[in-house]
Amino acid sequence: MRDITSKQITLRTAQAIAILFCSKETIELIKNGQLPKGNLFDVARAAGFIGAKLTPQLLPHCHPVTIDGMDISFDYIDSEKHGEHLTEDILSRPGIVITGNAKSIGRTGIEMEILTAVSIAALEIYDMLKPVDSTLEIGNIKLLEKRGGKSDRKKFFSTSPTCAVLVCSDSTAEGKREDNSGKLICKMLENVNAKVVDYQILPDEKNQIQEQILKWVAEDVHFVFTTGGTGLGPRDNTVSAIKEILERDAEGIMETIRSFGQMRTPLAMMSRGVAGSIKHTLVVTLPGSSDGARESMEAILPAVFHARKMMKGGGH
Repeated sequence: MRDITSKQITLRTAQAIAILFCSKETIELIKNGQLPKGNLFDVARAAGFIGAKLTPQLLPHCHPVTIDGMDISFDYIDSEKHGEHLTEDILSRPGIVITGNAKSIGRTGIEMEILTAVSIAALEIYDMLKPVDSTLEIGNIKLLEKRGGKSDRKKFFSTSPTCAVLVCSDSTAEGKREDNSGKLICKMLENVNAKVVDYQILPDEKNQIQEQILKWVAEDVHFVFTTGGTGLGPRDNTVSAIKEILERDAEGIMETIRSFGQMRTPLAMMSRGVAGSIKHTLVVTLPGSSDGARESMEAILPAVFHARKMMKGGGH
């Protein structure tokens, strides 16, 4: 199964439909309550719920998810109600439209669960109608919408944000150690369509760090990410240097990073990282280790880019 441990826990929603085509006479039997197997839609709804819960057992690569909300509704095909999602040839036929909506708070989407739900509901209706209708047909099973995770990336920024990466390390600046975390941050930014306009390596010296960051602020670089100098060592000066020049704190960003990291290693609590804004630039300090930097970026990308709109007076 695919590794999803790097994904953020977010609200995820999905909507799907399925169609059970039948004769007009069958629809009249349903409306008049004359089916030999009794109530139709309540049983089909229950079957759909069961199907959704069993999805990981039916589909080998499907991760188990928490189904926090689900609804399945039924209606007869109607051109005015369903014209948005159905084609003319479908709208001209008699049948039952099965619509499902689901919500989950987790690391992966819930679209397969809702697709399974409407499919099983359609099969249940088929089973209950087969004694009275030999023309039954299931079709048009499709996902109408999904939200959450990667699906929501576009809402965090309308244009590609500009970013700069600063590696704060005495040994790296002296050429004694190769930089891995800074390059990793650059790659992760580029993977979400951000533009890395500058990348620098400096010793963990307060004045040099402040000078470089203020230079980027003057150039209106949207986001600055530093790596290194966030620990408790005697030469970890990055956090102190940046604290002095921040105009506004963004403590929620670091709370998110530490919470995300704490679920992976207890050492995450040792980070002294800070985040905040200077004019219209957001500065985020990240750990110097590659794993720490990667997990920190996984925790905040791409939602952190929404900060630019807020700093420009755009609100939430």
